[in-house]
Amino acid sequence: MASPLDEPVWSALTGRQASLAIVRGGARRYDPAYGVFAAVGDRSQASLAALGALVAEGDVALLEADPPTDAPGVAVASQDPGVQMVAERLTAGPAPDAAILPLGDADGPEMLALATLTRPGPFFARTHQLGDFFGVRVDGALVAMAGERMKPDGFTEVSGVCTHPDHRGRGHAAALMRLVAGRILDRGETPFLHAYANNHGAIGLYETLGFRLRRTVLMTRLTRG
Repeated sequence: MASPLDEPVWSALTGRQASLAIVRGGARRYDPAYGVFAAVGDRSQASLAALGALVAEGDVALLEADPPTDAPGVAVASQDPGVQMVAERLTAGPAPDAAILPLGDADGPEMLALATLTRPGPFFARTHQLGDFFGVRVDGALVAMAGERMKPDGFTEVSGVCTHPDHRGRGHAAALMRLVAGRILDRGETPFLHAYANNHGAIGLYETLGFRLRRTVLMTRLTRG
């Protein structure tokens, strides 16, 4: 039986995050201020042409197991194996040893700077507005954060997980992920996430928190052909 997670971008942009979609026929993408991800509703020639029209306006990324790369006027800029993981429950863990603070619009520039430095995945000027974000500050500086991104029906993605290189190894990422994923579970939803398949350290961390592999995916970046 099909799951919203089979095509999470399409599920989110035709559901709870439809207001953030730029629509061209049978193709949709996040407003570029929020994200780079796009999807099509089917593999018809009309929908593929619509995807080509979106790419003509700016590069996009696809995040699914079998991405449609044969849209007219489109070229594959890169393609990387990834994993999609879910957590029906979280493992028990120690109490965080640093204060965890909610983040908002006032923190946006610092969040973008931290994401640009650490490259947890695509992060833009308004990505932090896709959901709730939390962070850790040391001497006033934002050194770690995690939050929410895609929201297919019944699911919310944990994303933007990153820690400044000078502050790694102190459990900040695990504590932030437990908080974010726990809040998702408390709402009656299932947390999920994506990671590059070769990021073994991150995947190992996610497994210790209770996440399990659901499927493999491809992170495909499309540009104009």
